[in-house]
Amino acid sequence: MKKLYNRLLPYILLLPMIILMTALVYYPIAVTFSYSLKRMKLTRPNDIEFIGLQNYIEVLKSEDFIYSLQNTVFLLVLVVLLTTICGFCVALILNREHRLSGVFLAIAILPWAMPPIVNGIIWRFIFFPGYGFVNKLLLGLNIINEPVDWLSSRFLLLTVVAIVTAWRSAPFCAIVCLAGLKTIPKELYEAAAIDGSNSFSSFRYITLPLSLPFLGIGITSSSVTAVNIFDEIVALSGFSDTGKNLLIQNYLTTFSFLDFGKGSALTYIIMLLTSAIGVFYLRSLNKEVSY
Repeated sequence: MKKLYNRLLPYILLLPMIILMTALVYYPIAVTFSYSLKRMKLTRPNDIEFIGLQNYIEVLKSEDFIYSLQNTVFLLVLVVLLTTICGFCVALILNREHRLSGVFLAIAILPWAMPPIVNGIIWRFIFFPGYGFVNKLLLGLNIINEPVDWLSSRFLLLTVVAIVTAWRSAPFCAIVCLAGLKTIPKELYEAAAIDGSNSFSSFRYITLPLSLPFLGIGITSSSVTAVNIFDEIVALSGFSDTGKNLLIQNYLTTFSFLDFGKGSALTYIIMLLTSAIGVFYLRSLNKEVSY
């Protein structure tokens, strides 16, 4: 009896988590997939029928999907570049030992702790089309002659969204890279200095190669963040067509046009895209570093 109890104890302890995961994750995933295989528009509640993969085909062929996918890819590339470069530079600065290291670390974490919608609202005032902070600064430096409408042009808006998102996601990349920099043995730098290596050579042949696994974690994390941008776009431009990405298109399809069939299909497409990035994230976590 005791042996049976010891065997069942782990499963008993895991039971609450299994119930929660089933109710809040696995069941909604299954229901969403079933919706994606049906013609299911709430404006026509009596016209619900099974149509197989037709929703996926129509979504992938639609111009709205292609436009949203282009915006998503543009945001993905720009957010990853900005987050990786800024995050790694911040990590290099924080890695230097001085009295205010703890204060600088706390300041660096603040953007990451800020809710995305609040982050977007703050930056909306900064890039306000009339006389926001950026326009005032550029006018004061005589770089521009009149205020720039940052949020009306497609790629200008997407660039602003990428900057705002990178500002929020760079601290996580910086913390991960900082943790990686702390693990590099100082003996490597001492040995390199004895061999006549300068600061640039030490960075190129020691710091950068040994930081690549940690940079990989930051890149994959920022990639998932870039694909799932929602609050910042809504705060900056609302639900306009100018800067909509896949998530905004999904929201409009499902809750504005009440087409739950196509909306569910689009949800699965986004989920597969994010899962593909997540696989690289997990591989980066499991990658060993050799010195």
